[in-house]
Amino acid sequence: MKRQIWILALFVLTLSLAACGGDADTGGDSGPFRVAVVMPSATNDLAFSQSMFDALTAIQNKMGAENFEFVFADGTFVVDDAAAAIRDWAGQGFDLIIAHGSQYGSSLQEIAPDFPEVSFAWGTAGDTFGMPNIYAYEANSQEGGYVNGVLAASLSQSGTIGVVGPLEVGDAKLYVDGFIAGAKATNASIQVNVNYIGSFSDVALASEAAQTHLGAGADALTGTAQMVVGAIGVAKDAGIPWFGTQSNQTELAPDIVVANQVYDWTVVLDQIIANVKEGKLGGEAYAITLENGGLIMEYNDAYDLPDAARAAADAAVEGIIDGSITINN
Repeated sequence: MKRQIWILALFVLTLSLAACGGDADTGGDSGPFRVAVVMPSATNDLAFSQSMFDALTAIQNKMGAENFEFVFADGTFVVDDAAAAIRDWAGQGFDLIIAHGSQYGSSLQEIAPDFPEVSFAWGTAGDTFGMPNIYAYEANSQEGGYVNGVLAASLSQSGTIGVVGPLEVGDAKLYVDGFIAGAKATNASIQVNVNYIGSFSDVALASEAAQTHLGAGADALTGTAQMVVGAIGVAKDAGIPWFGTQSNQTELAPDIVVANQVYDWTVVLDQIIANVKEGKLGGEAYAITLENGGLIMEYNDAYDLPDAARAAADAAVEGIIDGSITINN
C-alpha cells in the first residue's frame, strides 16, 4: 500500500512540474532543461547519492532555476519502485532521466526502448547496452583510493589497516582495490584487511565490521557506500584516522577524517546535457578521473597531517595524472 501511495504522489508531482515547466520535450529555448533522478539512499548520505544531488544542485545554480529543473526520488533501493518512477518520468517527457545506481541497469534496458525520444543515463557503469538513448557514467575511484591508501600507510603505526566495503562490485570494488595498491606501494609489508558486509545501507553491519578491524589491530580505517557512517563512528570513538570517498565526510568526525575523494559528477553531466540539447540522446560512456577534475582530493585542514604524508599523497596524484603510476585492478 505504501508503495502505491508513493508512486501516486510521484505521478502527481511530475504532472505538476510538467504543467509549469513549458515544453519538456525540447527543453532549451522553449523551457527549462528538465532532469529526473532516482537514487538508492538519502540526498544527505555523505556518500553516493549526495554526490549526484550536489552535482545537480551545482548545475542548477550555474544555469539558473529558470533554465534547469530537477526532481528526485531518493531512498529508492527497491528496484521495482525505481523502475516505476523512471517509467512515469519518461511518460512525462523529461529531457534526461538518471538512474543513479548500478542495480537499475536492467530496468533501463527494458524501459528505454519504449521511449526512444527520451535520454537516460545510469551509473556507475560503462555499458550503454548498445542503445542510442542511454548514457553510462562511472568513477575511476581506484585513483583516489590509491591516494588514500598512500596516506593510510604513511600514518599507520601498527602496520594494519581496515577496510569496510559494501558489495564487491562497481566503484566500491575499484576504490578498495586502489586503496590496497596505494598502501602496498607505500609499505610493502602493511596488512590491509577487507570486509565486504554484503550491503550498501546496513549501518549496524558496517559498525560491527569496523569493530572487528580494531580487534585485529587496525589503527586506520576506510570504506565506501552510504553505510560507512557506522564505521566512521567507530573510528571516531577509537580516535583513529578515517579516509573518505564519494562525498566529503569530514563533518561526521572532524578530528579523525584525514582526506576525502569527492565525486564531482558535473564533469560528465555537463557533457551529457550539452549532447541532449544538440539531439544526441545517448550511446556514449563517460568516467570521472583525477585528470579531468571529476575526482577531487579534499583534505581536512583541522587534521594535523604530517608534511611527508601530504607530500607522498600529492606525488601519487601527480603520478596518476601523468601516467607514471599505473593502478592494476
